Formats: sequence, structure tokens, C-alpha cells
Amino acid sequence: MEWYLPVIWAALIGTAVVMYVILDGFDLGIGILFPFARTESERDQMMRTVAPFWDGNETWLVLGGGGLLVAFPRAYAVVMPALYLPVIVMLLALVFRGVAFEFRTVSRSKTWLNVAFSVGSTLAAFAQGVILGGLIQGIHVQNGAFAGHTFDWATPFAFLCGLSLVAGYGLLGATWLVMKTEGPVAERARAQSKRLLLAVLVFMAVVSLWTPLADQRIAARWFSLPNFYFLWPVPVVTALVAFQTWQWIETRREVQPFLATIALFLLGFLGLAISVFPYLVPPSLTVWDTAAAPASQIFMLLGTLLLLPLILVYVGFIYWLFRGKVREGESYH
Repeated sequence: MEWYLPVIWAALIGTAVVMYVILDGFDLGIGILFPFARTESERDQMMRTVAPFWDGNETWLVLGGGGLLVAFPRAYAVVMPALYLPVIVMLLALVFRGVAFEFRTVSRSKTWLNVAFSVGSTLAAFAQGVILGGLIQGIHVQNGAFAGHTFDWATPFAFLCGLSLVAGYGLLGATWLVMKTEGPVAERARAQSKRLLLAVLVFMAVVSLWTPLADQRIAARWFSLPNFYFLWPVPVVTALVAFQTWQWIETRREVQPFLATIALFLLGFLGLAISVFPYLVPPSLTVWDTAAAPASQIFMLLGTLLLLPLILVYVGFIYWLFRGKVREGESYH
């Protein structure tokens, strides 16, 4: 049982990260697309599509970060000093974005709040991509502690991952608007979806080629035999899903492009898991190296398994309650 506990916790934290990326990703995408709205009425319509959901979506970020601290304290102690600056930038950007969201509805002048919402969303997405890139490229560890420099994370690969996530969140936001709005906002989002889908595919291809070329361990994981025979369906399925996403956008489907974009993110996450597991702090610390005492993991696991279904039911109920399209001039309040 003790051997499986870190794997269970890694799966739970991975689930929380995936839920955060998908659910908070589309409302961050709304902020990324905010500057392209032509009128204040259109911006109001865009924000109303995420008004009932955006604050609850960030619950998953808390679960992921808190789970890492409780279940893998050694990993937390290494990752935080290694990636302190992009983590702080992400949190501050989310704060500014949240403040802008809340005060925008009551402010007479919305110009600076619009800027704060858009810049905060874009910067938060970019910082999350940089954090991901910093983890993938590896953290220098000695004697179980971070032994690198403050700016080790600041590499071209990490910045590329940051831009990739901005494009990915933008695609989620655009397909969400296609599904949830009508009129000029939906038509513009449909056109944006095509351009962003192409950008996401280019970024996915570059990152997928860069990682094995830069890391022999990842190259061996993907291209050695017999691994290659089992793993080749992942990029093939990704290409098929991307093609079908384009087709659905072209044929003016509304729900399917958003679901297909989620599938692209899930496939990307699967590829990441294949590349790095069981290393929680690549390339040296595994989930077993960084796990807390079994008693601590069991204690927190009992509470998590009790609360997680309640959270999922609540999230599902909210999305069902506020289903349907948001039209110009309508409000949830």
C-alpha cells in the first residue's frame, strides 16, 4: 500500500492540474482575447460568459498546490525556490485579473480595468507555461535541495512553453465564445479559433521535437523499442483530433470545437506524463523520493476522497445551471 500511495497522490494532483488548465484556461483565454473586442458591449458579453464560473475554477489551483505541499513536501521545497519568480508573477497576475473582474461591473471608467484584466490573464497564462517549461527542462538538485540559480528557469524553451500556453488558452477561450455567444462576438471567435489552432499545432510540434532532442532520457522513452510501438498512437490521435477540430470550426459547429480543444489539451498532458513520469522534479527526484510519510498521505487522502466528489458535483451543477448562450445585453445578475 505504501508503494502505491505516491502514485495515487500524483494522479490526484495531475487531475487537479488538468481540471485547472481546462476550466480556468478558457476564462484566461477570454482575457487574452479581450483587446480584440470592438465595443464595450462586446466585452461585457464576453465577461458574462464566465461570470458564474471563473472564481470556482481556481479552486483546482489551490488543490494542486496544496496537494503538492502535503503529499510531496520535498518536491515543493525544491520547486518553489527554483521557480519562485514565475510563480509570484502568476499569482500577482491572477490577483490583478480578479480585482479587475469584480470592480469592472461597478466602475464608471472601465479602460484601466480592461487593461488589468487582459494583461493579468495573458501574464498568468505565460507564467504558467514558463513554470511548465522550467519543470520539463529540469531543476538542478543536490542532496535533495535546489542547488541552481535564481534565473535557471529563464531559457528559450521555457519562454516557448509560455507562448504555447497563451495560444492554447486563447484557443480554449475562442471555442468557448463560439459555444456560449451569438452575433459578432461568436463570428470573430470562430475566425480566431482557426488562427489559434494553427498556432497551437505549431507550438505543440516544436515543443514535442525540442524535448527529446534536448533530453536523451525523454528521447529514449519515446523512440526506443518496444516503447515506440505503444506510444505512436498519441501523436497520431492528436493530429486526427486537430484535423477534426478544424473541420468542426469550418462547418460552424458550436459545442464540438470546444470539446475537441479540451481533447487536445488532454493529449498534450498525456504526452507530458509519458515524458517525465515518475519524476516529479526532473531529472532526479521521483514521486517516491519526495513523498511524505505514509500516515500523512493516508490522512489527507481520506479527506480528499470525501471532498473531491462534492466539488465535482458542485462544478457540474453550476455549469448545468448556467448552460445556454449569453446574448448581448443579457446578464446573469
